[in-house]
Amino acid sequence: MPEDPRKAIPRKAIARGARLAALPLGYAGRSALGVGKRLGGRSAEVVLTEIQQRTAEQLFRTLGELKGGAMKFGQALSVLEAAFPDELVKPYREQLVKLQDAAPPMPTQTVREQIESSMGPDWRTQLVWLDGGQAAAASIGQVHRGRWHDGRDVAVKVQYPGAGQALMSDLRQLARVAKGLAPVFPGIDIKPLVAELQARAADELDYELEAEAQAAFADAFRDDPLVVVPDVVYAGQSVLVSEWMESPGSLATVIADGTQEERDHYGELLARFLFSGPARTGMLHADPHPGNFRPIPNADGSPGKLGVLDFGAVARLPDRQLPTSMGNLMRVAALDDPDALVEALRGEGFIKSGIKVDPQLVFDYLSPFVDPTRVERFRFTREWMRTQFERINDPRQPSFAVATRFNLPTSYLLIHRTWLGGIGLLSQLNAEAPFKAILEEHLPGFAPSP
Repeated sequence: MPEDPRKAIPRKAIARGARLAALPLGYAGRSALGVGKRLGGRSAEVVLTEIQQRTAEQLFRTLGELKGGAMKFGQALSVLEAAFPDELVKPYREQLVKLQDAAPPMPTQTVREQIESSMGPDWRTQLVWLDGGQAAAASIGQVHRGRWHDGRDVAVKVQYPGAGQALMSDLRQLARVAKGLAPVFPGIDIKPLVAELQARAADELDYELEAEAQAAFADAFRDDPLVVVPDVVYAGQSVLVSEWMESPGSLATVIADGTQEERDHYGELLARFLFSGPARTGMLHADPHPGNFRPIPNADGSPGKLGVLDFGAVARLPDRQLPTSMGNLMRVAALDDPDALVEALRGEGFIKSGIKVDPQLVFDYLSPFVDPTRVERFRFTREWMRTQFERINDPRQPSFAVATRFNLPTSYLLIHRTWLGGIGLLSQLNAEAPFKAILEEHLPGFAPSP
């Protein structure tokens, strides 16, 4: 991170685009160098690891120094960091934390102008006090603490001027270079991830739409003893005011320094929220990033409630619940019946007609992913998640070719990414949770028929 981050974050589209466009070029140069090293006697595996690590460092540093779509793309990748060796993702993790802690804020006058453009010239009669310093920063806006005219402390989220243009420009550039970035992340198809971010960008820029989702979740969880969603106080196109949520930090603090009791407690609450939300609201919170979840300890300091923020990215589910087929497939996958599993996958369109597969290889490929549903309590660990990613991306494994035979229906794309993100967070937390019971209670089709 440069000494003065305010001077390092390019603002103009040309400068931002150039930084992003240079990423695959850097990878290509290191790959060419790697060929020479292999010819010089170093093993291909050692050279590939070195190339991936150096490329990842450049990628993560660049994404951390940019905001807009670049930072949002980085956040989408960050929830999967548990799947990769620590030395690969450590530079990015540190970079992102530095950026969030010291992101260059909007000038106070710009903040006030943004608020006035949304709330009108008499905005001070409603928002009677506004802290000049930002309380938090994100990819498209920053948050200030304030006080509403009725005495409530509030969080005022203000969108950066031109955030929409920067977001879309970054995502278009990332789409162009996605193929060049793919080797850095074996097991993650970068192009669909960027395409999905592009498709949902308009929703995330619309604070009024976000407010609708947040209000629905706040109503649904109002009487929940362990999950808190702040009420919406005011919503405009570029300003969103919510009740203030007091918390000592985010899940990132628990990941870094939490006790095992805290890890297990908040991990279980996270899993329960993600799976119970669809049935209560018809929507899935689709941005399982550590900063969006806040531990709220009890008065005695023991683990308490889980606060949930940021509803800009939600999946509005067609049947107002997670697909029953998803639960059915997970239940069948947990059984020792490869033929039944292949039949179920074909029935749901995950294996297209005419595609030949070996049922045992399909079972061997998918079975470890449903390990958490085979026991009463399962501990998610970085080692477990890394093992799964390494297993499915090792060409020496017989099940390696199975992945190319699968077809992921479009309706599952966001659900799939949210699922992976949630599992990634649980693995970062090293949390133990009654995952099987949670799915039986909240995932349609998973519980066995009575």
